[in-house]
Amino acid sequence: MTAKTSTMHIGELAERTGLSLRTIRHYDDVGLLPATARTEGGFRVYSETDAARLMLIKQMKPLGFSLEEMAEILGLLNAGGAGAPGRLAEFLERAEHQRAKMARNLSQADEFIAMLGQRTA
Repeated sequence: MTAKTSTMHIGELAERTGLSLRTIRHYDDVGLLPATARTEGGFRVYSETDAARLMLIKQMKPLGFSLEEMAEILGLLNAGGAGAPGRLAEFLERAEHQRAKMARNLSQADEFIAMLGQRTA
């Protein structure tokens, strides 16, 4: 019995992560998520590690981090934060601030929706 290597093509990765093929290709092109390998036909092949990395990118995106910052964060996380715990703390502070801002915006949206609901009832 042969051991099955857990790899996937870009379509499966897109389906699993909810991201478009275009987005995944862009992340590959800018070096944020290079494919683990390519088939003889040139198709991208991704690993479970790549899928986990893409999920981290997906989590960072709504927090407003640039592609360069995302690459830096991923590098720091891959290094276990060694040598730059202060930098990770800066990113954490920014993420917390952005999340609080998003929560306030969501609360305002909820209030508006409730008001519309009252007016249409």
